[in-house]
Amino acid sequence: MHLSVIIVNYNVKFFLEQCLYSLLKAIDNLPSPTDGEVIVFDNASSDGSREFFLNKFQGVQFIWHNENLGFAKANNRALSFAKGKYILFLNPDTILSEDTLYKSIDFLDGRAGGGALGIRMIDGSGNFLPESKRGFPSPSASFYKLSGLINLFPTSKKIAAYYAGHLSELENNEIDVLSGAYMLVKKEVLDKTGGFDEAFFMYGEDIDLSYRIQKAGYKNFYFADSTITHFKGESTNQNSARYVSIFYQAMNIFVHKHFHRASSWWYVAFIKVAILLSGVFSFVKRSFSIVVKPKPKTNLQTLIVASKHDEEHITSILSNYKTPERKIAFENLDSLNNNFEYSLYDEIIIAVSSSGVAYKDVITFLQQVPNGVAVKIYTSGGSSIVGSDSKAVKGDVLHAVV
Repeated sequence: MHLSVIIVNYNVKFFLEQCLYSLLKAIDNLPSPTDGEVIVFDNASSDGSREFFLNKFQGVQFIWHNENLGFAKANNRALSFAKGKYILFLNPDTILSEDTLYKSIDFLDGRAGGGALGIRMIDGSGNFLPESKRGFPSPSASFYKLSGLINLFPTSKKIAAYYAGHLSELENNEIDVLSGAYMLVKKEVLDKTGGFDEAFFMYGEDIDLSYRIQKAGYKNFYFADSTITHFKGESTNQNSARYVSIFYQAMNIFVHKHFHRASSWWYVAFIKVAILLSGVFSFVKRSFSIVVKPKPKTNLQTLIVASKHDEEHITSILSNYKTPERKIAFENLDSLNNNFEYSLYDEIIIAVSSSGVAYKDVITFLQQVPNGVAVKIYTSGGSSIVGSDSKAVKGDVLHAVV
């Protein structure tokens, strides 16, 4: 077996459905598509995931667990079933391009000392996600991130070190930390380092594994020659008290594990000061900001981008979605360009099909649509539409089948 893909699911069945459609298309583009396996470990989802996938994706191995083990433990359990030379840890709220897998593997294969690889990620609005490439959370890097100073100097090698801001998002580079949303690792490397540290329940486990990969003598790479969409990269408000608390706890575990005890206390002190400053900056911002309520949208229009032969099928599926206030129009992706009147539409649904629009086309298109227009993805034959219209809120899901 050449590639094993491991996905941990928890109450995101519609995102997972779209992820699997794109993943299987990417596996089909491998030199030997039959030499890839997909393992989905469900962390006791309560959204009906088990019933939903009962007769779907017959080639996918589903493991249903009766309690939520957390990200690290669930991945490690699934890893024990994997047979691949390469292991890809993949989040369920991602959409892959058709060329993502074979390009990633070819790149890692061709790098001397290469142990693991992360990839260029965008959110559901087409914005680059800085967590695609990161440096280690040193005391100063953590301080600049948590305090918010990193936002003032996003390309500084020192102040933006947490996100390796000095490195171009469009160039391949050796980096320190990979994102657990897409983490391709050679199995031989995991045999030496072990899997994720189960002391981490949420956040920090990818930092820890990246660190151990480097300590074992291997290199981590950021791969920019393919792009994936990661919806949950936008859904966690990184200024929220809950996020800051979880991040603080994760960094505590990391520091006490890898730093000398004598230096860990002032690292923690740095983080506490950064959290305090973050709270002050947030309070000042709220105090002086002017809240402008958006005007309610009128003349709502949805543009469906699809192949001509898919229009009738998609129209019937979306019949329950159309309302008297919302009009639906059709276009072919090839007909859209920079002069297209996007302002006429508040929402665009791109329909992926076996013979028409590809996932790679969708991801390219996402990065070209103006702000304020929601873009969603529908896969012909699927049960849902997923997308986003803002980096500040969760990815959106529509149940498309009546």
